[in-house]
Amino acid sequence: MKREYSKVFARPVVVQFGRIDRDRIVLDVRDAARVLLREWREDSAERTAAMKACIAVLKGKKPARVARKAFVDAAEAARVLIEK
Repeated sequence: MKREYSKVFARPVVVQFGRIDRDRIVLDVRDAARVLLREWREDSAERTAAMKACIAVLKGKKPARVARKAFVDAAEAARVLIEK
């Protein structure tokens, strides 16, 4: 039987790309995946790992906390993390 995991983060993650007044609040795995695909400026091992983690969660293979941690790690590495 396939286990159903929540795709919502326990706490939001806040990132900022460029402008100081444009914080991006990421609430769930779909939003994190969207940010990684459309708004991320640089490619890195951390970004790739976060994308893979988001896919695993969206497929129901991992809990949201796995994608959240990978997303936070990528945001820290890219220096765009404001609040975790």
